[in-house]
Amino acid sequence: MATNAGGNPASRRSVRYGIIGVGMMGREHMINISHLRHEGVLLSCVSDPHPSSRDLAAQLGLSLDFPNLQVFSDHHELLDSGLCDVVVVSSPNMTHFEILMDIIKHRKPHHVLVEKPLCTTVQDCRKVIDAAKKRPEMLVQVGLEYRYMPPVAKLIEIVKSGALGQVRMVAIREHRFPFLVKVNNWNRFNVNTGGTLVEKCCHFFDLMRLFAGANPVSVMASGSIDVNHKDEVYDGKVPDIIDNAYVIIEFDNGSRGMLDLCMFAEGSKNEQEISVVGDIGKGEAFIPESIVHIGSRSAGRDGVKTIKADDDRIRYEGLHHGSSYLEHLNFLSAVRAQDGGKPTVGLEDGLLSVAMGVAGQRSIQERRFVSIEEVLLDH
Repeated sequence: MATNAGGNPASRRSVRYGIIGVGMMGREHMINISHLRHEGVLLSCVSDPHPSSRDLAAQLGLSLDFPNLQVFSDHHELLDSGLCDVVVVSSPNMTHFEILMDIIKHRKPHHVLVEKPLCTTVQDCRKVIDAAKKRPEMLVQVGLEYRYMPPVAKLIEIVKSGALGQVRMVAIREHRFPFLVKVNNWNRFNVNTGGTLVEKCCHFFDLMRLFAGANPVSVMASGSIDVNHKDEVYDGKVPDIIDNAYVIIEFDNGSRGMLDLCMFAEGSKNEQEISVVGDIGKGEAFIPESIVHIGSRSAGRDGVKTIKADDDRIRYEGLHHGSSYLEHLNFLSAVRAQDGGKPTVGLEDGLLSVAMGVAGQRSIQERRFVSIEEVLLDH
């Protein structure tokens, strides 16, 4: 059973949620929030400009027993309604910047959980950060929820314990299915997503920073669109999102990260495989097997231990192996903190995960190493 998100009766005050953008991920958030009733959470309103998404959200709201759910066609109406204390932004990537600025500048302060990526460009991320600094009463957390997947969380714990020593190499392999169909096929084009390395892989760049305990310096990538979406045409345009890539990242403490991405690899046992190697040991996490291996150089292959990674707080597995549910628990705890909660994944984390993706996209296009400093100085 989930533990209380707060530590005393005052911290258990009811919290009203609104969701901006109720496509596939927005409806996933609706279900997660429904499983937080025991934490005193209520979903009071949603908004989406697309009639089909609004209809599906209204139907889902009834099935989840949110009979008084208000459904708006515009996020301004939701913000002006006064119906919510917290806003989840799960709209398409290219809308995040405008919506976040509207929330931050609104007369009523709302705490915010924004889906990844924070924005599609570094420039827009910076503008959001600058605006948020003027509203310190608002909590803004970025939805890089892979941190909460039980096997990943266990591996993070192992690394932080020092069991692997100084981390030198982080390798992440994601071999999976192609991009899903979204409303108006917005996710087929770089201009809307920021590119695959921003849209999909900001999760993994965030994890690399965590495991390395360092910030990125430079990025070298090779990638292409080789299999998926090549025979699709939308409004006369062929999709330009890459479907495979290798990305190498150098960090400021001398460690390195590597991403191996393939989005036409449905025949994989695990969708994600994460390897972290330090100077005295190695740890690996496998998803969805939800197991972790840990071994040391001194004990060798025979000394490798296998750990089953579970989290008994999870009430709903959903699309991301329970990580979205755990993310909501974490966010709710910060919202209810009596001394001004701090986001586990802040705006600077969101910025750097986007910057690493932007650098990778540029490296592929220009066939060169790209420095993070160069990307961060973009205007």
